[in-house]
Amino acid sequence: MAGLNKVTVEDINVKGKKVLVRVDFNVPLKDGVITNDNRIQAALPTIKKLVSDGGKVVICSHLGKPKNGPEDKFSLAPAAARLAELMAPVKVTFAKDDTVVGDNAKKAVAEMNDGEIVVLENTRFRGADETKNGENLSKELGELVDGEVFVMDAFGSAHRAHASTAGVTKFVKETAVGYLMQKEIQYLGNAVEVPVRPFVAILGGAKVADKLNVISNLLEKCDTLIIGGGMAYTFIKAQGGSIGMSLVDDEKIDYCKEMLAKAEKLGKKILLPVDTTIAASFPDPIDAEIAVEICDSDKIPADKMGLDIGTKTMELFADAVKSAKTVVWNGPMGVFENPVLAKGTIAVAKALADTDATTIIGGGDSAAAVMQLGFADKMSHISTGGGASLEYLEGKVLPGVDVIAEK
Repeated sequence: MAGLNKVTVEDINVKGKKVLVRVDFNVPLKDGVITNDNRIQAALPTIKKLVSDGGKVVICSHLGKPKNGPEDKFSLAPAAARLAELMAPVKVTFAKDDTVVGDNAKKAVAEMNDGEIVVLENTRFRGADETKNGENLSKELGELVDGEVFVMDAFGSAHRAHASTAGVTKFVKETAVGYLMQKEIQYLGNAVEVPVRPFVAILGGAKVADKLNVISNLLEKCDTLIIGGGMAYTFIKAQGGSIGMSLVDDEKIDYCKEMLAKAEKLGKKILLPVDTTIAASFPDPIDAEIAVEICDSDKIPADKMGLDIGTKTMELFADAVKSAKTVVWNGPMGVFENPVLAKGTIAVAKALADTDATTIIGGGDSAAAVMQLGFADKMSHISTGGGASLEYLEGKVLPGVDVIAEK
């Protein structure tokens, strides 16, 4: 896969140069206050490196989905303020503009000294100009840094060909990836392309449709594919099992049959749940107390639905992980927001925490689960991009990676 040998921040000399850095400061806000600054913390190594090398660092990011241009509640001001706290005593200036590259931004960048930081306003304030990879915004961003350097460090946005992730590279002389991107490319790219074997992939989540290409691509790469979560029931039905009122993707039954046949042909193992935690209905609210029982996965009563893997399956999946050398996990095993139905996801997280294998958590709900459960420090790598890591596991080329210069 292209992308494993990109120019990095270690390879460039930024002293006295203006450097545009695309980060992912899309942090959760409540009443204008950041509730979790993980994404800002994750960008610090790259920002610190560029600052200490004497670059003039100009930072851009999107935040949320402003519908009709600038909206105060989507301003990057709180993220800029938090960055200033974390980077003190380095000077951090927030360029408050109605657009991304406005008069304040131009003035702030013109007045910068080496080793200082300017944070631009939300790139999405430019709507379609950003998301449709508008030439105008791409050009303005390039001109703002005198066409000198662009560093891409927002993996969570790398699967989008936007003005600030891909378009801008046409208007700068040098491009590189930051430390965060480098780590993502290294772990996800190598895991899929050159894994140390045995390689076990674990897929969960609700719908087969969301993971069609991932299933097919991983079957070609891994030795064992474990399928849990809501998507398992479509596979069980495809094998002729009774799944009661469990979630099912009827249009994908034939696809599941094809995948089971493909695994057999390739000599790969697909592991499906052998038992299931069932209940009479979905918990409402999602964390409500709920009465459950366990039954065989292919014999779910007509008036019950599967909401998590059962105890035998937890052991089966944990055993498969024990002998692995590389494990990639994307998607929970059940309704993990409910304490009673989180046991399968916890069991898988624990199995990964206990193994010596290289463990890679592919963003989204699995990343949230691992962090909530306190296993984050036991994993080799937790991806910062849900959609981007899924597309990487599909074997797709990510536009935000593709445009960066090769070494």
